[in-house]
Parts: sequence; structure tokens; C-alpha cells
Amino acid sequence: MQHEIISRPPASRPIAIEVDGEPLGVVVPSSEGYRFLAVRYAAFPLDGRIFESVEEARLTLGAAIHADDAA
Repeated sequence: MQHEIISRPPASRPIAIEVDGEPLGVVVPSSEGYRFLAVRYAAFPLDGRIFESVEEARLTLGAAIHADDAA
């Protein structure tokens, strides 16, 4: 008996978000946009936030991380 392999559409897979080579979390496509799920403590303040694009998520996270570094 063979089982059919069912894979998720590529658009529904999580996309890793890295800043300066450090993974901070993933964005997951949702009906509202891209929901960010943090995996690093430094990114927790943005956990659950919805972004319009993956690039917006990367830019926002980069700005937040670099602002913390400057403080």
C-alpha cells in the first residue's frame, strides 16, 4: 500500500527572519499578512505582530535590535 505524499503549499511555510546572521523568529502567512513568531528573547516584544510583507518584518526587527544595541 502506497501513501500519497501531501505537502503544504510553499506560501504557507514559515519564513525565517534573521538580523545580522542571528535567527530571531519566523513569519507565517495569515489572512491579515505575515504573523511574526519570536524565538529569541530580544525579539519577544514583536512576537505576534502582523506585517504586510516579509521585508517589512525584516526591516522592523533590524531597527528594533539595532536600537536596543545603541541603548
